[in-house]
Amino acid sequence: MNAVEIHAGFVPLVDAAPLIVAADMGFAAEEGIDLRLSREASWSNIRDKVAVGVYPAAHMLAPRALAMSLGAGAMSAEVIAPFVLNTGGDVIGVSASLAAELWPDGAPFGDAMAVGRALLRAAETRSRMSIATPFPHSMHLELLRYWLEGCGGDPARDASIQTVPPPLMAEALAAGQLDVFCVGEPWGSLAVSRGAGVLVLPTAAIWGWAPEKVLGVRRDWAEARPETLAALLRALHRTGSWLARPQNAAVAAEVLGRPDRLDLPAELIERGLTGTLVVAPNGASRRIPRFIGFDAPEATFPWRSQAHWIASRAALRWGVEPADARAAAEACFRPDLYRAAVAQTGADLPGASSKVEGALKGRVGIASARGEMSLGPDVFFDGRVFDPAQ
Repeated sequence: MNAVEIHAGFVPLVDAAPLIVAADMGFAAEEGIDLRLSREASWSNIRDKVAVGVYPAAHMLAPRALAMSLGAGAMSAEVIAPFVLNTGGDVIGVSASLAAELWPDGAPFGDAMAVGRALLRAAETRSRMSIATPFPHSMHLELLRYWLEGCGGDPARDASIQTVPPPLMAEALAAGQLDVFCVGEPWGSLAVSRGAGVLVLPTAAIWGWAPEKVLGVRRDWAEARPETLAALLRALHRTGSWLARPQNAAVAAEVLGRPDRLDLPAELIERGLTGTLVVAPNGASRRIPRFIGFDAPEATFPWRSQAHWIASRAALRWGVEPADARAAAEACFRPDLYRAAVAQTGADLPGASSKVEGALKGRVGIASARGEMSLGPDVFFDGRVFDPAQ
């Protein structure tokens, strides 16, 4: 039987690994999928090409999938997210000059409250802090806003937030255009390697197991080709399990580093895959447990409660009624499609489709198909929880 061709877009980031490895190491082919990937320079390119049908599926920012379905911003289309490609994987950094001003003896890396309050104090001496995120509809922006608010700040008052595509973040920082940035790896590490920035926080320190990228799929394509979509989800499930094994990080970094993929040194890419980051130009390093999650299904299950968190945070800024955003969240994240596809692999799967986010302080067993599944910590830095039922 001939393989079914799927053309998908990606932005060059470590968290594109599930798609890249599935395509380049045969996981997709083993499921009968000829996965053709195209690299895009920005998230707006991904949005536009999904909207007009060039890509039926793509590497996509989790809030962007929801925003497209709601018609928020340009180029809307009905998009579903039947698979979370990863959790975490992003870093917050500051310019080298700001780091020297605030922390001459070294930043309190990973302490979300201490770092946030120091930046807010610095903002008082400036007109506003210049901050860059990769896209307006992104977990980068949602987590950054949540963090600054939790530290006592007001993002509208204290920050001037701009959009910079990930591959250009280090360049903008080196040019003196930014004070603070939030970006996915390996672009934070590239800023450090060029001496332009210092990493101060993984976004996992804000929300311990936040969804980051999803497989964004056009709803009309998914409904017309359910078996093809299911095969792609199984391929990504197997790829996520492979990526989660530490012994595979070096090989994965080599695959991701190829010229038509991230086109960067494997050593730089491997930092993000392992969570061992060089955080300052002087070579200081930190090991961040659970920095990025590819584990299937712990990291990849599309919890509707996570979609509700995004909707509850962003709806008013997008000009959408909260009830409409909640309905769209239910329709966008599709655990039913995930279960139907991945159950064929024999994997244990959650019994519920929603949970209280931020409630797990350690590893806890949950109700599942075989009763063998557990989830790790997912706390918010300020100790709050999000109950979608309230």
